[in-house]
Amino acid sequence: MTNLPPETRTDPDDETLPCGRLLSQVWADWEEGVHDDHTTQCAHCRLAVADLARLESQVRALDSDPAQQPVDAASFIDRVMDVVRLELRPGRPLPLGETDEDLRIMENVAARALRRAAEEVPGVRAGSCRLGGTPVDVDLSVHVPLTTPDVQALAQQIRDRVDVTAHERLGLHLGEINVRITDLVSEDEAAPRSAQEGSAP
Repeated sequence: MTNLPPETRTDPDDETLPCGRLLSQVWADWEEGVHDDHTTQCAHCRLAVADLARLESQVRALDSDPAQQPVDAASFIDRVMDVVRLELRPGRPLPLGETDEDLRIMENVAARALRRAAEEVPGVRAGSCRLGGTPVDVDLSVHVPLTTPDVQALAQQIRDRVDVTAHERLGLHLGEINVRITDLVSEDEAAPRSAQEGSAP
């Protein structure tokens, strides 16, 4: 007999597995090394974990292929997996507009918009973007050009751009905007994806 755990989240778009557990919680438990009798015995939970593990394994296989390796393979892989996890999980609904308005935006949709906003600052490449708290705090990781003369000033530009996008485009009220610079990269690596694709022969 399977004991179904109580639901701890109210996000209507968070996938519920046939066993009754939330997909996002199963993944989070696996990443944090949390195991119980249910996850050990449940075929649905084991399959969900296997899917994420297989995806992570395929991404990390880039580390063993010199032809595909960026300058910092480990940083690249971590960035890809952060974005993959965020895109696959809808996250929680975040309030938009004023408190008396019944408007919501899903966490992953807002995070995607804020990453794009950060990349409007020349040379910036955005990685993971995590949202939480009330008002909503932002934790954003970025790569910036190696030639940046003033990293703190650039970080402030990113905060300003993210704040403007959240307020004017989304109607999302933000709290703290934390920018974490995870790498300094060359001009070619820092170029926006569209520019890199456009320059290909």
